[in-house]
Amino acid sequence: MGSVEGERARRSWVRTLTAVYGPTVLASIGFGAVIPLIAIQARALGTSVGVAAFITALTGIAQAIGDLPAGFVTDRIGEKYSIVLACLVDAVMMAVVFASHSLVLLALAVLCHGLTGSVFSLARQTYLTERIPLSWRARAMSTLGGVMRVGWFIGPLAAAAIINRWSLPAAFGFTAGMSLVAAVVTFTMPDLPGEEHGLAAIRQRSRGDHARTLSVLRANRRVLLTLGTGCLGLMLIRAVRQTIIPLWCEAHGIPAATTSLIYSMSMGCDVLLFFPGGLIMDRLGRRWVTLPAIATMSAGLLVLPLTHHAATIALVAALLGVGNGVSSGIVITLGADVSPTWGRSQFLAGWRLFADSGNAVGPLVVSAVAGAAGLPASALTVGVIGLVGTWWLSRYVPRRTDG
Repeated sequence: MGSVEGERARRSWVRTLTAVYGPTVLASIGFGAVIPLIAIQARALGTSVGVAAFITALTGIAQAIGDLPAGFVTDRIGEKYSIVLACLVDAVMMAVVFASHSLVLLALAVLCHGLTGSVFSLARQTYLTERIPLSWRARAMSTLGGVMRVGWFIGPLAAAAIINRWSLPAAFGFTAGMSLVAAVVTFTMPDLPGEEHGLAAIRQRSRGDHARTLSVLRANRRVLLTLGTGCLGLMLIRAVRQTIIPLWCEAHGIPAATTSLIYSMSMGCDVLLFFPGGLIMDRLGRRWVTLPAIATMSAGLLVLPLTHHAATIALVAALLGVGNGVSSGIVITLGADVSPTWGRSQFLAGWRLFADSGNAVGPLVVSAVAGAAGLPASALTVGVIGLVGTWWLSRYVPRRTDG
């Protein structure tokens, strides 16, 4: 009898993990294919470099704008159907880009992707928080970040093959198809305990009591302004790597192909270290990853101005990759740890707003300081911010996780 129940439990967990990570890797492959192509598509439609850059930035802007509304949507229709809705809207908008060849519709699609990305990300985080036991939480969250990285790695390779065989707009058609398949896979996601199935689950959610977003954020303002601010700094450091390594290579005359190789090596560290990082967090505590990760990335940025050749730059890029990879999922894990049971979706929406703000501010800091004082100064500035962030997080990251 026990073996039968054990087998049922195993199948239930396999189904849960497939349904959570399956849509994530599918959607990540799709958008990994087109995100590097948005500016190129905009230029192909006849716009200027400045406008193309602005359209590319709309994803991050819209994601930050959409974080709090995402909490409302997820709370009203549930995690499962929020993911389905986000995937379907993405599929429609990418299909429109594929068929229309319109600059306005391209900008609208990128904007919508940022908004639906907020819903998609929040719903996954809330679902895992509710569904996964505390003893496995960090590994579940870090694996979520890991499969996204796998998708971002595969997506550009798929796009290259598609463009070579057909055309640039065909890559957007591919993304639409991946989002549609992700929506279908999400339908296999098990319902949370106590929830009904299908439309009945949505009606059940809509009839229930709902926390007010501002009330939840006000009640939890201390943790948001302390630990949340520290995570904003961590995300700022992580986002800078994507900007500063290519710019540093370009400033030292390193060919684009070599720059891509250096960045790929850094991304390889991400993919290799996400699960060990989650294991350490679950076994030893969140501090054992959070503090070493931000300190390592800060040190890498501080020594970057001393590098002038491809080999030494690659070593720094690898160091940044180690810090980024081992801390995969740490921000959403900490958010899950401190989230209240009542108003969880609304709290995590506010938590994600802090994280996404750091993600958006990082490249802006590099741009502003580099414009005023040069690229080495921007690396040093962000490195110092990282050291301050290390001190700040050492004060507020809990020593124990009690659930």
